[in-house]
Amino acid sequence: MSTALNSNDSTVIHDSDVDTHHRALRFLTAGSVDDGKSTLIGRLLFDSRAILADQLDTLEKRAAGQPIDLSLLTDGLEAEREQGITIDVAYRYFATKTRKFIIADAPGHEQYTRNMVTAAAGSDAAVVLVDITKLDTSVDEVVLLPQTRRHSLLAHLLRVPSIVFAVNKLDALAQPGPAFAAVSKALRAFAEQAGIEVSAIVPVSALRGDNVTQPLDGEWATWYQGPSLLQVLESLPGVQEKVEGQLSIPVQYVARDPGEQGEGTGYQPRALWGRIAHGQVKAGDEVQILPSGQTAIVAEVRRAGETVAHCVAGESAGVVLDRQLDVSRGDWIVTPGSATSAQSFEATLAWLDTEPAVPGRKYWLRHGNRWVQARISAIEHRLDIHSLAEQDAEALQVNEIGHVRIETQSALPVEPYAVNRIGGALIVVDPTSNRTSGALLVRAAAEQAS
Repeated sequence: MSTALNSNDSTVIHDSDVDTHHRALRFLTAGSVDDGKSTLIGRLLFDSRAILADQLDTLEKRAAGQPIDLSLLTDGLEAEREQGITIDVAYRYFATKTRKFIIADAPGHEQYTRNMVTAAAGSDAAVVLVDITKLDTSVDEVVLLPQTRRHSLLAHLLRVPSIVFAVNKLDALAQPGPAFAAVSKALRAFAEQAGIEVSAIVPVSALRGDNVTQPLDGEWATWYQGPSLLQVLESLPGVQEKVEGQLSIPVQYVARDPGEQGEGTGYQPRALWGRIAHGQVKAGDEVQILPSGQTAIVAEVRRAGETVAHCVAGESAGVVLDRQLDVSRGDWIVTPGSATSAQSFEATLAWLDTEPAVPGRKYWLRHGNRWVQARISAIEHRLDIHSLAEQDAEALQVNEIGHVRIETQSALPVEPYAVNRIGGALIVVDPTSNRTSGALLVRAAAEQAS
């Protein structure tokens, strides 16, 4: 790790200075309905002893002498317990001797895909469950379920760094070894076709606990000698925002220092607060404010109310400039010349609304902390999740993924999502219902704003 800096130090913090393998790992479980996602998380919590005594008491009473239902540890809504499904994203926490974990249990139903997208957007890894009992493993080419493919593609598009496939319910098969080999072959073929880099494919039984926290033994060990799911999770790198490169901060809040008088009558320094999306900032840096384009020098950097030498990507920082500029919520602080504002750009659109996305209709977009009106000017094509082929489309239906062109009412400093996950991501909101209708991932700016 890098040493602390004094106010005159110009040391640069490098990505390599940060140990990403020992950070808390944020991961989500995804996949089709009833693949066992909630049960798997319950098993991880149970085996790692992360369940409180009163929770265990409640589960045992509810079971009435039968084996406890571990899925109830995450399915907290009454409707979830009644229907036996996951509706909302549930977050749980546990730790081992080597690492801390934050888990997001995402719904498998198609109508709740928007919740899965929400969970994936902030995750370091995705564990996509595959229920082997739903697949015909006797054929030469196993056909994967649509939600398995859709959730994997969405996790890939959202740049979730590590994707793990957990093949579940192998305890229900008489010959799990050949079946696991057939499904693994299908998963690797799909991943290669989609350009997904697979971190691991792991056989598990969430219900029985096989290979979840402890490596396999007995009969299973004759055909699988790899790590358990927990061992895989402990080894995955955590996401570290890019410290090197150009500065990018979406301004969330402008705070005025009360009662402090500087030079000049009525002068009061203002701190521009926001979470650094990219790069780092320190006193003496030249910065540019977008969309105005004005430049200034950083006079002071604050963190948690105190003046510090520098702040890096992932931290919330307060930037005090050397002169007064008109800056408000929704503006961006960037390295001069590093970003250009555009009113037209191409993007991948994951559509989440039951009302289809059609060209010409107006929507609200949120980029960073700014809201602007926009419209879909064209739908270039949609992605067939079965063949992964690009197909012509006049509209995007719920849960479809497409390549679109967007035009905005005012210019935005968008960047390709592959470069900057904050600057390249937008949400689409229906102006009539106020529903979150879609997620936009910028591919490239089509034109520079005049």
